[in-house]
Amino acid sequence: MFLLGDGSPTRHLQLLTGEKTEVDLIDMSAIGMHPDNAPEQMQVVPGPRVRRQVWLRTASGQRLAYACSWWEASHVDEYLQNRSLPIWASLERLRTELYRDVQGIYYGNSAALESAFGFSGPFWGRHYLFWHHGQPLTLIYEVFSPYLTKYLGAMELE
Repeated sequence: MFLLGDGSPTRHLQLLTGEKTEVDLIDMSAIGMHPDNAPEQMQVVPGPRVRRQVWLRTASGQRLAYACSWWEASHVDEYLQNRSLPIWASLERLRTELYRDVQGIYYGNSAALESAFGFSGPFWGRHYLFWHHGQPLTLIYEVFSPYLTKYLGAMELE
């Protein structure tokens, strides 16, 4: 659902947990044309670029996901007018019509995420492009906390 769905993961998190999904802004930095260790699809987002990193969490403080997005610097303020809101909430307020194009899925370990989530890996993640009026708007990379198994059930590998 979270990995392949084309709906809003922050909206799904809110429905799943029954709590408002909130954002803790980690960083928002101008990166120019630097590749920034981003997925290669970031190159279709016009530059210079701004990188935004956030934690998505419940209103009670439980971290549910890490997200990083790359935006064209000249348009980021137009779409993210309130930086404390999840992207979907900002775009919904503007009635922005989007096409979500999932580009990659990940399953791996990260010591930094283990520390931040308070759970051992491996972690599931994905990256996708948002298209608006036929143009790339942003590339988004998300990693989900294993805490979500509280709501979704444990994953069984065969």
